[in-house]
Amino acid sequence: REEKEALRPIRKMADRLLDTSGYTVHQLRDYIREQYDVRAEGTPMVISVTSFGYKYGVPSEADLVFDARFLPNPNFVPALKPLTGSHAPVIRYMKRQRETARFLKKLDDFLTYVVPQYVREGKSYLTLGIGCTGGRHRSVMIANAIADRLSEKGYTVKVRHRDVNQA
Repeated sequence: REEKEALRPIRKMADRLLDTSGYTVHQLRDYIREQYDVRAEGTPMVISVTSFGYKYGVPSEADLVFDARFLPNPNFVPALKPLTGSHAPVIRYMKRQRETARFLKKLDDFLTYVVPQYVREGKSYLTLGIGCTGGRHRSVMIANAIADRLSEKGYTVKVRHRDVNQA
């Protein structure tokens, strides 16, 4: 009741009223596109890649989450511990691990398949979460590598390292 009262002045100005209570989000999207000629092709999907530490929680905004905790941990190499997955020595260490190359290949294959499906469905954004224990080494390196591969394929990509500066 309060909401209706608060919106009354806006309702009086409206040219068209639409009861969306029976619409799914997909039906509403399609309705808006049809009525107002809003074309999804004009706006590329934005892919956000977020690295994080599981000990700080999984990002609630992540659509897809990938776990990198099975990879060898640079945190246990004294010279690498104070660095992050964006530093060259950590990247070199990670690239020397056979599991890293296999993981990146499998992620790339999966994303090569699934991202166009999301685009076709009309999603305007997709958020990938890449996690490791603390969010400083493995997840950062993998997130950067995946973001680079997606950018090379022409996608608009944003990278965020949520927990890289945690203690």
